[in-house]
Amino acid sequence: RIGDIIKQSDADIIGLQEVDNHFSERSNFEDQAKWLAKYLGMHYTYAANLDFEPLQVGQHRRQYGTAVLSKYPILSSENHLLTNIPYPVNPTEQRGLLETVINLKGNHVHFYNTHLDNKRAEQRDLQIREILEIAKLDEGSKVFVGDFNATPESSEMIKMTVQFNDVFNVLGQNGDYTIPVENPNRRIDYIFTIDDIKISSAEVIKTNASDHLPITAELILTKKSHFN
Repeated sequence: RIGDIIKQSDADIIGLQEVDNHFSERSNFEDQAKWLAKYLGMHYTYAANLDFEPLQVGQHRRQYGTAVLSKYPILSSENHLLTNIPYPVNPTEQRGLLETVINLKGNHVHFYNTHLDNKRAEQRDLQIREILEIAKLDEGSKVFVGDFNATPESSEMIKMTVQFNDVFNVLGQNGDYTIPVENPNRRIDYIFTIDDIKISSAEVIKTNASDHLPITAELILTKKSHFN
């Protein structure tokens, strides 16, 4: 289902969250990122935020995290594990920021994919601060995608929108909600850009393929005279 939705969207670069890699029976111990990349004929990279021992000796490690699929070559990738506060009660799950550099017809675009904490604003606030610090180290065009688990007016998301352009907000589409799938009532999934990227359009795709509605955007980059 996911592969077909991506194919129908005709997206060039995709960020996926909650991706299993030989994780458990729930996904038939499949390497989901590799399977999707092969199905779609795309390049891919995978980042494990959870990494467990195999159930039996000699089997693959059981991993869970994020992935990036791309029609264009992925030049490099790095997973930044974000700080995980050790709460003694109801602890949170390890989260990360998958950073890739993609060669988009000569433009070296920094494409980031993340999935932030779903339990505490305090944790998300810290994670967004870290994401902003990581992004400062990179020059050139930048795109951020992910499930931020927070609505646009929240204090943690305001920190993000002060620095980067929230695609749906720029287009006046704040009411394009992404969760729940049936009768969605809030927006917690985002695409962010920097000023040198023109925002043409954006859309929420109606589908029951996942527990969130996927989002897409058409972005226009100015051809660079040299690599970034």
